[in-house]
Amino acid sequence: MNIKDIRKMFPILAQEVNESPLVYLDSAATSQKPIQVIEAVNNYYKTYNSNVHRGVHTLGTKATDGYEGAREKVRKFINAKSTEEVIFTRGTTTAINTVAVSYGTANVSEGDEIVISYMEHHSNIIPWQQLAKKTGATLKYVPLQEDGTISLDDVKKVVTHHTKIVSIMHVSNVLGVVNPIKEIAKIAHAHGAMMVVDGAQSAPHLKVDVQDLDCDFLAFSGHKMCGPTGIGVLYGKKHLLESMEPVEFGGEMIDFVDLYESTWKELPWKFEGGTPIIAGAIGLGAAIDFLEDIGLDTIAEHEHKLSAYALEKMSAVEGLTIYGPKDPAKRAGLVTFNLDDVHPHDVATVLDAEGIAVRAGHHCAQPLMKWLNVSATARASFYLYNTEDEIDKLVEGLVKTKEYFSDVF
Repeated sequence: MNIKDIRKMFPILAQEVNESPLVYLDSAATSQKPIQVIEAVNNYYKTYNSNVHRGVHTLGTKATDGYEGAREKVRKFINAKSTEEVIFTRGTTTAINTVAVSYGTANVSEGDEIVISYMEHHSNIIPWQQLAKKTGATLKYVPLQEDGTISLDDVKKVVTHHTKIVSIMHVSNVLGVVNPIKEIAKIAHAHGAMMVVDGAQSAPHLKVDVQDLDCDFLAFSGHKMCGPTGIGVLYGKKHLLESMEPVEFGGEMIDFVDLYESTWKELPWKFEGGTPIIAGAIGLGAAIDFLEDIGLDTIAEHEHKLSAYALEKMSAVEGLTIYGPKDPAKRAGLVTFNLDDVHPHDVATVLDAEGIAVRAGHHCAQPLMKWLNVSATARASFYLYNTEDEIDKLVEGLVKTKEYFSDVF
């Protein structure tokens, strides 16, 4: 993995911010895009922009081939059995909401249980809150260990024969924890529950095999894995998707429309009402090609080294608190932290003055912030284009931030 060559493929990284070379450490929020993806989207709009499926002319056929070709790339990427199990959505949020509204409404009722964890992103909390309110089900939380990890013993205690849905994120966007999804799925299935996985932070960084995990549903977004914004994926086991009703109705998803009744297309199109996200899917396909050319295992190894290096260097900064496991083997490529007596927004502002982009706030995980007993944190997240030199600049920036606020106060 030649990091210099890889960085050249990302035009945005060549710029300066506030008269300093850009150090982009916010890939957990959204990744940067390689030139291959930018050109794929641009080429669609320049040379074969057309609607898909219905047209028989040349441009329509080429657009359909590009769109459905991207679906096959996704299928291979996550090792789904069939393209019928791959639904294009606007992103992880839409995908999880689709499961909650369509599958959940039909299969969850009063007295049932929905199980999630304290570390979940709001997109994997609120849909289940709403489903519980609508159906009278009980929403239950798996507690966290002191280091922020999930214990399988706790999962076994929380999941019961009343549980209908277990929905857990694969990788935490705050703690960096990699959760034992395969083992949690076994526990869920032993009680007859469905396993939903929020893969927003795992699909870009780890090899995700839905058959090996044996999850029933998986949701992830294109923009976090070098693809465009506005495109995502819902994977679902075929027999489950076939049993579910669409949540959007209109063109593209219908088979036959009469005055008072309509029928739906077969999978996957019954869940893709209206003109689909054609350019986004084509861009996502190009992103998958890009990532697989490098290799997900190679990317994971690179990020693991960066994470270990960052934990070592950042731990030496006096007054810095790091959240999540201290063992690099237990976490993905991000570090969430706070500096004593300095608000995370102030940390991010000072770092930005040095050209360093980090995220500050509650990271759409307010229940987890409450569990950590903080109102907000700062987060540096890494991807295949980041280097140890950039982590050194981050540490230098943190030291400057600490010195600056010590002088002020």
